[in-house]
Amino acid sequence: MHIKKLLAAAAAAALLSGTAQAADMTGITDTTIKIGNTNPYSGPASVYSTIGKTIAAYFKMVNEMGGVQGRQIDFISLDDGYSPPRTVEQVRKLVEQEEVALLFQTLGTPTNSAIHRYVNAKKVPHLFVATGASKWGQPDKFPWTMGFQPTYDVEGEIYAKYVLENVEDPKIAILFQNDDYGKD
Repeated sequence: MHIKKLLAAAAAAALLSGTAQAADMTGITDTTIKIGNTNPYSGPASVYSTIGKTIAAYFKMVNEMGGVQGRQIDFISLDDGYSPPRTVEQVRKLVEQEEVALLFQTLGTPTNSAIHRYVNAKKVPHLFVATGASKWGQPDKFPWTMGFQPTYDVEGEIYAKYVLENVEDPKIAILFQNDDYGKD
């Protein structure tokens, strides 16, 4: 997990550092970088709330170490309850009212599916989307959205290969939740 956050901070630093134009970007001043996030702090996927809390703790540490190119990170993480309509509402608030520079590690396939067209239309970087859905690897269609983890089909292939090679007389069943996440 530490490496994941380190890479994310490095990518943000590369995106934002050293350019005279950075201070002219929405959500970035000479002293602050506003980063938005939605996470299920309540609802059926609230067990994943630790991810948002961990990201907040990491950015706090980055700030205590001087920030990114001298800029403090203002990490604004809102509860979406793992509900796509609520995610849309919260992301609109982050983009239109809070004026964040980017969205970072928004969690969930159905929730991100509800916002990725909007954030691409608004040209808001939507970085390290926390879902393995294959749709996040379409830079020609959605250049402002970037996934992070392996796709679900790649994960499935890895697990299947392991089972077939290491389990005597394997039997494989597939269970999935009936939404974008499960169908991917």
